[in-house]
This record gives sequence, structure tokens and C-alpha cells, in this order.
Amino acid sequence: MSHEQIPMVAVPTAEHHREPFGIGEASPRISWKTTAPPGWNQRAYQIEVTGADGTHRTGRTDWVTSPDSVLVPWPLPLLSSRARCEVRLRVRGADRVTSDWSPPLQIETGLLEPTDWTARAISPPEPHQLYEPHEPHSSERPAAERRPPLLRKEFALGAEVERARLYVTAHGLYEIEINGRRVGDHSLAPGWTSYHHRLRYQTHDVTDHLRAGDNAIGAWLADGWYRGRLGFGGGHADLYGDRVALLAQLEIVDRDGTVTVIGTDTSWRAGQGPVLSSGLLDGETYDAREEVPGWSSPGFDDGAWSPVDIVDRDPATLVAPTGPPVRCTQEISPVLVTALDSDRILVDFGQNLVGRVRITVSGPAGHSVVIRHSEVLQDGELCVRPLRDAVSTDRYTLRGGAPETWEPRFTLHGFRYAEITGWRGGDPHRDIVARVHHTDMARTGWFECSNEQVNRLHENVVWSLRGNFVDLPTDCPQRDERLGWTGDIQVFAPTAAFLYDCHGMLASWLRDVAVEQHDDGTVPWYVPEIPGGEQWTPARPGAGWGDVVALTPWDLYRASGDTALLAAQYESARRWVDLITELSDEAGLWNRGYQLGDWLDPFAPPEDPAAGRTDRYLIATAYYAWSLHHVARTADVLGRMDERRHYEDLAWRVRRAFVDAYVLPDGRMTSDTQTAYAVALQFDLLPDAAARAAAGRRLAELVEAGGHTIHTGFIGTPQVAPALSATDHDETAYALLLQQECPSWLYALKHDATTIWERWDSMLPDGTVNPGEMTSFNHYALGAIAQWLHTTVAGLTMGAPGYRDIVFRPRPGGGLTWASAAHESPYGRVAIRWELRESELTVETTVPVGATARIEWPDGGVTHLPTGTSTTSRPGAGPIGSG
Repeated sequence: MSHEQIPMVAVPTAEHHREPFGIGEASPRISWKTTAPPGWNQRAYQIEVTGADGTHRTGRTDWVTSPDSVLVPWPLPLLSSRARCEVRLRVRGADRVTSDWSPPLQIETGLLEPTDWTARAISPPEPHQLYEPHEPHSSERPAAERRPPLLRKEFALGAEVERARLYVTAHGLYEIEINGRRVGDHSLAPGWTSYHHRLRYQTHDVTDHLRAGDNAIGAWLADGWYRGRLGFGGGHADLYGDRVALLAQLEIVDRDGTVTVIGTDTSWRAGQGPVLSSGLLDGETYDAREEVPGWSSPGFDDGAWSPVDIVDRDPATLVAPTGPPVRCTQEISPVLVTALDSDRILVDFGQNLVGRVRITVSGPAGHSVVIRHSEVLQDGELCVRPLRDAVSTDRYTLRGGAPETWEPRFTLHGFRYAEITGWRGGDPHRDIVARVHHTDMARTGWFECSNEQVNRLHENVVWSLRGNFVDLPTDCPQRDERLGWTGDIQVFAPTAAFLYDCHGMLASWLRDVAVEQHDDGTVPWYVPEIPGGEQWTPARPGAGWGDVVALTPWDLYRASGDTALLAAQYESARRWVDLITELSDEAGLWNRGYQLGDWLDPFAPPEDPAAGRTDRYLIATAYYAWSLHHVARTADVLGRMDERRHYEDLAWRVRRAFVDAYVLPDGRMTSDTQTAYAVALQFDLLPDAAARAAAGRRLAELVEAGGHTIHTGFIGTPQVAPALSATDHDETAYALLLQQECPSWLYALKHDATTIWERWDSMLPDGTVNPGEMTSFNHYALGAIAQWLHTTVAGLTMGAPGYRDIVFRPRPGGGLTWASAAHESPYGRVAIRWELRESELTVETTVPVGATARIEWPDGGVTHLPTGTSTTSRPGAGPIGSG
């Protein structure tokens, strides 16, 4: 048998971890992907686990007869804290031909029990007791209590190091150095969680940082989300506490087996470094003249530094991450540098992004360079008004001498443009770099077509996702907000889950949503919940926003096949719909209370973005029915049959009430709007096929009557194109997509947009910035159209959770001659590329092992596909036009 006929298994994965190091699961589920000849299917698998904890225990399962390869249960006893093991597996098919063993996956657990923690959280002393350097250089230094501190400790090791792990977290943000060298490459660690309930810690392999003899460990701390200024309207500080703190436990195993534990305790010392202030909204100020050479190396004299205090942190609240950290993932050089008056230059990076600017500068000691940021220009200058109260300004003061390279540590900005005052560097195209930061998720989805504007639109969606997936799913990354709005991710989650493996990150955030859900079941508008003024505090039940607890877990389950996520979030979802049941009337209508409606409907007045043209209670009742249906489906998957029947009965009751209240006898709706028909169609609220067809026709008429411009806000926009396609109006949907006049998706491209805007007219036709208070140029919600590009334009859809069944359903139109999409599914790569030549449609597909697939042609024909890559042509299967 040739090598090409033998199946091959790639390195397996554990849970949803990109890097299964320091994980918090004692029994991580295992997944794998197999490459095999066309038509081959797995019939059985065998898993082997080899211990690496010094006992060299090996466990190997018998052959398990199963086609499963995604999130397979852990086959051996539970792992303990600090456990290290290697997992490999092999598979065989019906012919009993067996693959080679896969390459091994290395897994290491973190600290799984509260009793594993012996370290205590430490904080610098109260501000009036803190060591203050003599003759401070800056007269603009902020209050001492906000100056980010340094912490350090020296220790000695008597033998060569075999293995060392650092378990670390903070109240605030941290960076660690050991013997003068930074540990890891995480940014803004440990991230933002509901700190009182859950605080993530990180695990680092620091073996190479240590040596026999004298060693030192040091930490930078900053306010971050823990005590820094957060939120709009001036913001709030000290929301979780008024003292930053470090909790670190360094565990070292020597070559002779001796274990040494260096934990944070009262033997550490606190001082101050060159960071004078740092805030996520305000930026960072750094004076290189106040750097402290050698402070994180042994032999440094810290006699003038201060002792530290112990602060409370319940180790039972410490959790390991379920997703990857924030990292720098890309560097972008300027595309244009313009000299302004005096010593200012204006730098255009050509892309609206989220991150920080790194500069290399020369100059005399004491010279300062100031970097201001904005997303757009107006009259040739930075337009900072949309930032509201976010200062977004970094300042660097030179130490003098050789060229100095600097990048802020503990802040982040949303920007395309940077104004730099005091530039005295060399070539700015070489010495100024924008460094892109976001949660370092694996890219899993791609799309291209023959229309370059549509391709740019899709890229804009990707960039908005990257800019707003910074540890949690935010609404915008630049102004004084940057909050985990529930409604935004609720409408965008299917798009996000196609483009990136965001399961681990969103699963963590959903846990925070559940713990911050109010006792009565109310879901906050954003999570973590912070004060937001009268409109947002206290939170009120809001349709489309609160429904995130019922709909987003289902979206992630559909993308991944992970039933454990549904189980983890089920009670949260159930509590939400039970609350709405109490709020609805006897018929089942949710027709009272505060609602945001079709938020940012383009016809809503600027001062009241909730005043859309679609009845907000129509939307509320529609979401109530849709969430009930999803809670019932979730209960079904979890085997909770009595609850499934209960919630499905309620859903049907609400559907009937919806039709009675909002659908007129002639088939029109009481709100004769694009959003009303799109939501009714996509949420399956209409009573029969005839009613669906009538609603589809009316939706198409409204789109055509509106000149194929967008008449929808946050709620309607994700639904309108899919609803048109579902009712055989593809060409109308294409015309809507390709419209370039405002409001439309492509309108923004006429104004050089490189991300998705918050408002359809964030920039007005005359090139001026919308005067509204809410004018962000990086909001992903309206980018949910990308999912229609994936599923309808390219035609890549899932027929079963996790893409175990795949339906290729291309629907050419809009003058496109080809389109393609690819997705790295749990089973492997799924891909389609179609090309239209006259009336013949040629489709090339890729189907991974473990999945079934078929093509559903525009003319109604069906072609079933084997695994592997296939090319199929069908004469007369081109666009069938609008219905």
C-alpha cells in the first residue's frame, strides 16, 4: 500500500486551547484532524497518554469504535495540578488500515486547586509611604498614587535548574522580568474579567531564565482595568479596588529533584520606575531618565525601596485561561508621513488598527516626544472629537545619547493616524512602527470574490474584529467606552466564529456574563458591568442585548460542536427567558419596558439612536420567541426533555401572539420596514410558506423602493440579506450589498474606510465627521454582512454543528464571476471556489475526513461529495434571478 493511501493524523488539540500550557482542565477533551484518501472515513481510534511528571506512567486505550474526532472525552484518570503529559493517537478505517501515531501534543496543567497557592498578593505601601526619587524631572507628574510601581525580590538557587514555572496574576496589569529579561510576550495581562468573581492567572515556562546562584525577579505593575479610569461620561476609577497588587508563585525543580518555591510575600520590595502614569484611555507617560538599571537583576541595591503590604485575594477565584492572551500580532510601517507646522509630523499607517506606536528617536536628555492618536482626519489634522474623554496620548522623555527605542507597555489605542510632536528621529518610515495588538486567536475563515470592493469590505470586517477582540468583545477600541456590549457580539458571533477560533475567549467572557447576570435574570448591557449613567445603570432587560445568553452559546456550539459550552451557559439562558416570561403580557407579547429597538437605524434622529422606525416591542417579542426556541433546542441537546417541551410550547405561544399583534390580514406588518420583515423571516415567526413568501416579496419591494440602500440598524442589518436570499430574492440582496450611496456598506469605502463604522454615516458625504456624540470608525456589528458573504455568496454553510455535515450552496449574482471561502473547521479545512462562465457553474470543494457534504445548486439539483477535493460543473446552474 502506498504512503498516499495511509491516513495521517495531525498533532491533536486539547479543548479549545491554541497552547495547552497551564490549562485549568483536569480532563481535557481531545480533537484531531486526519488526512486520508478520498472517501476514507474513520471507524476507530486509539489514544495514548504518556506522563512526564517523573513517574513515566503510560496509559493507552483499547481501540474505540467511533467516527468521533472532535472533543473526545479524556480517556484516562484526571490530571492533577502541574501534570505534564504527551498525547498521541492513531486511527483506522473500515479496511482496518491503521495510521501511524500522530505527532504528540504536550499538555501541562496549571494550579487546579486553591490550596496549590502559597503565595500572597502584595501591593506597594500606601502612597505617602512610597519611596520617591529625589529631584523628580517632571513637573507634570500625576499624583503619586497613580504612578505605576516596580516590585522585586532576590533569591539564590543551589543547583542547576531542571524545570521552572511561574504562575502569576495581578490586580491591574503586570509584566515580569527575571534576571533582567522579560518573561513571555503577553500584553495587558491578566486581562479584564469580573474580578470579584474570577481572576485569570497565567503560567510561564521560565526554566531558561534561571541559573544556579543568585537570581532576581521583578514586576512592572499598572492600573489597567482594575483601578484605572473606565467608561464614558468622565469615567470611574477604583472600580475593583484602589491598590494594584501582584500575585506570583515561582516553582523551581533542581536537577537533584529539590523543589524551591519563591512566592510573593512581605520579603519583596517596592520602588518606582520610569513609567510616570499609564491608563488604557489616557495613554502612557515615560521618562527614560528615571529608568533604574539592573533593578530586575541580582546585586541591585534596593535598600531605599519600601516594604510591601499583603492584600486579600481569595485563591478560589483564580482561574486558568480558556483562550489565548493578547499579543502583538503584526507590525505596520507608515504609508505617508507629512510635516506639519513647528516640529510636528503626521503619520498615516494606511489602516485603522488597535495597538501602540513604537518609535526610535535620538536627542538630548529631557527632550520629550508626544504621540497623539486618531482614527480619521479633518482639515488635515487629527480629528479627536470622536474620542470623547479618551486622551489617547503617549509621552516619552529621552535619557539622551544613543538612539532610544520605546513603546508603551500598559495602554492601547485605536488609530490610523498619529501626530508626533518633537520628532527628532531618523527616517520616520523606518523608525516609526504601529504594532497591532489583539487576542491571539487562530485565523479560521477566509473569503474572496471577483469584486475588489467586496473584498475590501470583508477585510474591513476582519480588521474590526481584530481591533475589538482584545481580551473581551468590545464595541469600539478608541473612545472612552471600550466595553463588552452584549448586543454587538450577539449579532456578530456567527461571523466571528467563522473568521477566528474565538471559542476559548468568548467562553470565558460568557462565564462573566453569567456571574454578573442580576438575581432577577437581567443581563447587563455590557460585561464586565461598570457604572454607565442613568441610561445604562442599573441595567434593564433589553431585547437583542440580553438575548446574548441564549443565542451566542448556540452560535458557538454550531461552530464547534461543543455541548459543554451549552451546558455551562444553560442556566443563564433559562433565567433570561424566564424573566421575560414574567415581563410579557398574557398573550405572550413583550410589550413594555425600556428597549433599544433597531439601534442606529439610519433614520433615527442623531440624538436618539433608539428611535428607529421599527416598533421596538415587535423586535422585543421577536427576540423573546427566538430565545425561547434556542433554550428549547439547548435543552434538547442536553437531554432535558421536559424543559425542551416547556420552552418550545412557550415559543409557539409567543409566535402566535407575534403574528396576531404585528402581522396584518393582508400579510403586511404593522411596522412596514426592512427590519420587521427580515426579523420575522429569519426568526421563523410567520405561520406558513405563503406568509413567508409574501413577507419576502414585501421586503424586496422595500429594499428596491429605498434605492437598494440600507434602512436597518444593529438588529435588522444582520438579517436583511439572508432574509432576501431565503425567499429567493438573491439579486435584490446583491444590489443591496453593492450599493455605494449612503447608507450602504460600500459607501464607507468611498471615504477610505479600513474598518467597519458604527454609523452608516460616521463620515458625511462632504467628508466631515458626523457631529453625533457616538461616532466610532471601528465597530464590528454592522459587519455581520460578512456571514452572508460566506454562506450565500461563496456558499459555505454548515448542515450540522462543527461542520460535521457541510452544505455548499453557492448563489452567484451581482455580476460576480467567482467567489471562494475557506474555513478551518474542527474536522479540517472546508473550502469552496465557484466560477461562472456564461451559464455554466463550476464548483471546486474540499471536504475533510469525518464530514459529509453536498452541493445544492441554484437550479435545485444536489450533488453528494466524497471527502477530499472535488471539481464539479453544472450547465445551466447559474444565477436564477430574483423571485
